[in-house]
Amino acid sequence: MTKARSSLISIEATPYYHCVSRCVRRSFLCGYDEQAQQSYEHRREWIEKRLLALAGAFCIDVCAYAIMSNHYHVVLHINAEKAKALSNLEVVERWLSFHHGPALIRRFIQGDKLSEAETERCNEIIEAWRERLVSISWFMRLINQHIASEANREDNCTGHFWEGRFKSQALLDEKAVAAAAMAYVDLNPVRAAIAEAPETSDYTSVKARIDAIESNKASPPGLFPFAGNPRENMPDGIPFRLMDYLALVDWTGRQVRDDKRGHIDNTSPPLLERLGFDAKSWLATCTLIEQGGIVGTETAIKAALPHLQRKRFSGFRLPNR
Repeated sequence: MTKARSSLISIEATPYYHCVSRCVRRSFLCGYDEQAQQSYEHRREWIEKRLLALAGAFCIDVCAYAIMSNHYHVVLHINAEKAKALSNLEVVERWLSFHHGPALIRRFIQGDKLSEAETERCNEIIEAWRERLVSISWFMRLINQHIASEANREDNCTGHFWEGRFKSQALLDEKAVAAAAMAYVDLNPVRAAIAEAPETSDYTSVKARIDAIESNKASPPGLFPFAGNPRENMPDGIPFRLMDYLALVDWTGRQVRDDKRGHIDNTSPPLLERLGFDAKSWLATCTLIEQGGIVGTETAIKAALPHLQRKRFSGFRLPNR
């Protein structure tokens, strides 16, 4: 029996959720359809762009994602405090980045003088939108409606594209977030034997994080950053270290499972070695990344100094690779 969404998603229970949407009628979200002899690879970019764009507007953070041939996974974090801190105008701007607003709201944006009744109605609308900005149901709806519309237009057909509602799973503690959800999601292409390792798993969050490291960035745009081990006054982010997470993904991916086709080759060097780091430099790098310091190769730091209005050569230097 289908359960009410309110019994599956409750911010009072946990802010973290693992969600999955699957296609129907042998529809291909992405990949290559052997029967139709047609490639749908370009659709991976559709959903990745939509996902990260919505994350920028909603107060919902993307912790992990993987876009597969006929389904996609996301691990989401509801950022309720962020939503509460938004001004009314910020709420309106975020919501209208994906919707058309009523005339009353347009007058509010323009700064027109509103009557007491109009102001009250305007505030009611804005508070409803504020609640939607932390709603996973609205978040997933705006992804799936957009992709279904684009795919049906491309396939020249109508009807359902998704297999009913998205499925959601509450993640109640740090271990569930890391092991049961994020690593599982990021390793989907490896387990499906369509990628040999996390760093070659296109359209996954783990590859985006690895690409960011190799581009001397602390975190890829649109993804919830790692904040380090839980402590007082910690910055907003996933409550463990990126270093530990990548090691977990690498170890988990090497485990052979009878129900899955693929795994990371056990003869392959550890992930950190494949990225060109030794343990000491990687630990220092991750510590600085988590603290928000300047991290980069010597070349990158030199090039950035004028933009940062700095003269001194400072920051942690990564090896030029």
